[in-house]
Amino acid sequence: MDELSPPEEGRRRLLVSEEDAGGRLDQILGRRLPVSRSCVARLADAGRVTVNGRARKKRYRPRPGDLVEIELPRPAGPQPAAEDIPVEVRYEDECLAVVEKPAGLVVHPAPGHRQGTLVNALLFRLGRLSSAGGPSRPGIVHRLDKDTSGLMLVAKRNDAHAGLSAQLQRREVRREYLASAWGHLGQELVTVDKPLGRHPRDRRRRAARTDGRPAVTHFKRLERWNAADLLAVRLETGRTHQIRVHLESIGHPVVADSLYGAGREKGFGGAGGRWAEAFARRAGRLFLHAAQLEFDHPETGRKMSFSSALPPPLQAAAEWARATS
Repeated sequence: MDELSPPEEGRRRLLVSEEDAGGRLDQILGRRLPVSRSCVARLADAGRVTVNGRARKKRYRPRPGDLVEIELPRPAGPQPAAEDIPVEVRYEDECLAVVEKPAGLVVHPAPGHRQGTLVNALLFRLGRLSSAGGPSRPGIVHRLDKDTSGLMLVAKRNDAHAGLSAQLQRREVRREYLASAWGHLGQELVTVDKPLGRHPRDRRRRAARTDGRPAVTHFKRLERWNAADLLAVRLETGRTHQIRVHLESIGHPVVADSLYGAGREKGFGGAGGRWAEAFARRAGRLFLHAAQLEFDHPETGRKMSFSSALPPPLQAAAEWARATS
């Protein structure tokens, strides 16, 4: 099995070789990587081992040429501490919670953000979180960017974490966003299917690139404003910065996106430019909000559905945009 790329945040990508033919995933990965077969089994049960993009269990026998991806545990570090940071809990039971992440809050500790994160807040508010995500990411099933607000799913038990992760891998968790993007889409419905990977020159960013990981986003125009659209966004995959990169790649970056659309409001000129600058000031932040979340409860199988309205700054900006368009 040949490694295709260096680790990316704990992820390894490997090609199955002829000498691996007939071997089980846990045997092959346990032999080729610094990880035990039992650890591979746990990661596979959590949906963190895929073959050609599809989650597989430890007993699966890949064929030569298959692409295997595995999310390895992060190195153990200082355990996050509980901190009394306000966070709204929309739902909670013994298995999981659904919370509202405010804009500006980093999801989990990382270099430069060792405290003051959503994880620190959840440890204080919920107490118990699953350990399947690793020591710095307890309970985190999926993430939102720092400047994105809205609904997030959190696991409190490891079995629930594994079940929810498997639903994500099978694309059974429905996640929808509200976004405002500069300019106007050419059609009412637009699907962007572009693989994403690290930007070749700026490690803070992602970019559409042919050697990236598959990424598909569906956009639907809800309202057409003076120099921007209000969009409903549905994810099929959940790559880092996916919505922001896909919109930037088609020439319509998210309003007030300083990383992928800095200064875009200044490019319209005339009355449209004045409107765009006023709209960006009123939004005051990235106009991206996780508004809908739907999944099956991992223990009961019951369909769980949650919705979240735009937070006040974005709602006020949207109302101004409607009134002036």
